[in-house]
Amino acid sequence: MKTEKFESASRPIRSDVSKDRNRVAKRAHEQSPRALSTEPTSRFLAGVELIRAGEYFAAHEELEDAWRAAPAEERDFFQGLVHVAVAWYQARRGRKIGTERQLAKALRRLEPFAPTHRGIELEPLLLQLRELHEEGSLDLPPPLL
Repeated sequence: MKTEKFESASRPIRSDVSKDRNRVAKRAHEQSPRALSTEPTSRFLAGVELIRAGEYFAAHEELEDAWRAAPAEERDFFQGLVHVAVAWYQARRGRKIGTERQLAKALRRLEPFAPTHRGIELEPLLLQLRELHEEGSLDLPPPLL
């Protein structure tokens, strides 16, 4: 019983995450309906909006869907953003090694797309990722997206 209480308290409740994801994704759809004509774009915009809202777990799910639907030449970009979301999620959970690994993976995937891709200024984000990786802290400021 104690384990169940601990696990449910430390993990997001699936229905809460889904509600938050749906709320933010709906807002992203309402803001730019013409830009959301394709599946990867829709998921991408929703995922970025969720990262900006601090909903890292939900962002990771949206961005994974974008990655799977994306053309081969863009998959690394979407996967890099997945690693950004997961790095912040891991940091929030107190997992230093997981955070450091995700920061490194995000750098490796996103660097080829700099300075800008799909309207995202990557240089500030890449600089932030490098600095945070070197610091090794779990106290991460919001991602520069």
